[in-house]
Amino acid sequence: MTTMQMATERQSGTAGTAGTGRTAVGAALLAGPVLMAGYGAVRLAGRALGDYGPGVWWSLAHLLFLAGVLAFVPVFLGLRKLAGERGGRRVAVDVAAGVGLLGTVAVVVQAVIDLAAGFVAADKEAMSEIFDRVQGVPGVMPLVYTVVPMLFWLGLLGLVTLLAFFRRDVVRAWVPVMVLAGTVLMAVSLDLLPVGALCLGLALMPVRRGLSA
Repeated sequence: MTTMQMATERQSGTAGTAGTGRTAVGAALLAGPVLMAGYGAVRLAGRALGDYGPGVWWSLAHLLFLAGVLAFVPVFLGLRKLAGERGGRRVAVDVAAGVGLLGTVAVVVQAVIDLAAGFVAADKEAMSEIFDRVQGVPGVMPLVYTVVPMLFWLGLLGLVTLLAFFRRDVVRAWVPVMVLAGTVLMAVSLDLLPVGALCLGLALMPVRRGLSA
């Protein structure tokens, strides 16, 4: 095999790996909002039936939520690569992605606690007692429920905002606005989760197309 052939094969392998990575990120950009919308829809259905506590509706909803949050891990890791390899823009994007990933860890822990409580508790009262004990542990509230989980949303918003400046060919100027709208809707009320997730999906869809272009 000649040197030129070897170089060509290495370039083809690198291009194939990059293409696979873009495909995975594109799939995650679609799956994340869809799974979160599913969580919101199942939650509403369970509440409408008066059976949203320990049981099938609670477990299914939180499994969807957990899967939706985990889908954003490749999103954060993939979008950070759009800023290039070096320079101040890469540092800024890395910080935003790191903030988002830190928040992701907290939200995942929260979802796991919710799932475990729903599995162990016999009824809503018992589940409430479990939450009271867990949240009564010093540091748990800010780390898992109030402060650190917000970094997930702040990191996502910061990441798409930076990329809207640095990579306008992939992230349009209106994308951060839609991400912000979705975040605010979900923060106002969990009942608005499907609508907020729809905003996220509409915002990230053109990003997905840009990655595959």
